[in-house]
Amino acid sequence: MAKITLQTDSEYTRQLMEAGGKNLKECYQCATCSVACPLAPDAAPYPRKEMIWASWGLKDKLMSDVDLWLCHNCGNCSDLCPRGARPAAMMSAARDMVYRDLMAPSIIGKWMSSPRGLPWLFLIPAVIWFVVWWIRAAIMGSWFPRTEDGKIVFGQIFYGDYTIDPIFMLTFFTALAILVRGSMKLWDRFKPKGKTTYIGPHRNWLLCIWDVLWEEVISANRFSECADGPKTGQPEQSRRLSHTMIVWSFCILAFVTAVVALGHWGGKIIPAILIETPMPQTFWVKIIANVGAVLLLVALALLTWRRLSLNRKYQTSSYYDWYLLGIIWLVALTGMGCQIFRLMDCIHTAFIVYYLHLVFVWMLFAWVPWTKLGHFVYRAVAMVYVRMYGRG
Repeated sequence: MAKITLQTDSEYTRQLMEAGGKNLKECYQCATCSVACPLAPDAAPYPRKEMIWASWGLKDKLMSDVDLWLCHNCGNCSDLCPRGARPAAMMSAARDMVYRDLMAPSIIGKWMSSPRGLPWLFLIPAVIWFVVWWIRAAIMGSWFPRTEDGKIVFGQIFYGDYTIDPIFMLTFFTALAILVRGSMKLWDRFKPKGKTTYIGPHRNWLLCIWDVLWEEVISANRFSECADGPKTGQPEQSRRLSHTMIVWSFCILAFVTAVVALGHWGGKIIPAILIETPMPQTFWVKIIANVGAVLLLVALALLTWRRLSLNRKYQTSSYYDWYLLGIIWLVALTGMGCQIFRLMDCIHTAFIVYYLHLVFVWMLFAWVPWTKLGHFVYRAVAMVYVRMYGRG
């Protein structure tokens, strides 16, 4: 008879409990959670098996578990758990621990895991942009310069060609490379050891990616499936609207950024497409940008209200949840604020708020691989993987 040795890690279980799965030991394996989940497939139900692995300290099992990423954290399992073990909180904590340690430098993942690391995460971009401000102020002869006609133009200090564009391009592509590397590592963890035999037709990975984009991003159908799950007796707020709004607001703002970049750099070659900033409020690109900003603020308000309304007896929000919401709030508010203060001609406040806006935008993109924003990428990787292996 073959023998199987389980490598348990009690320290990992303790860390899981500290990260949000504090009620883990209340589980007595009744399987209500797997029955309650509207997304778990019959052939591989979750989160019961994940609760077993977490309780036993089977770190390798959880770290390579593709089902961990298919959960949409609707909370049905926690609401219906007869023991109050909060399986949803454990699943969330386990995911947090995966992307905390998935990529180097590991110190960033450690900083991201608790509020104690927040000063360091803020200090790095704060110093970068302060040095830029300091150098440019020395060149301009003023920390708060005006143009010859008395206007406030942020580009006089934070000049796009030599400061904003190269810094953000380097930041974006570095974060993207880390995300790609992290996704590849995660994919390798999902793959079973040895050779894999496919039974039946093998779907093209491009079709799998399209399915994920349509179901998870464009239509957000999975959130509706969560809401249509078993009635828990707890008040439910649909997450489909708020998540769809925030995705589309990001798409609008990304489109505006691309248009402005094309107009700025392309205009140096083709003067007809030149876009100069600050743009007039009636310019079509500016109008679209403000629509996207308002849409983002409304979506953030809905998401925040939902998290504040959660019944803490059954569900809670982790630090990772609040960090992401908080940083997007700060990006949105400072983005709108620097525009408003510029129009009000409050020069000192306008420049300070614009400086903070650059800091928060940098934090949003630079730390993506270790935050819940990166979690969306890793979840998409898991969903593509299961579709390629024939699971819906």
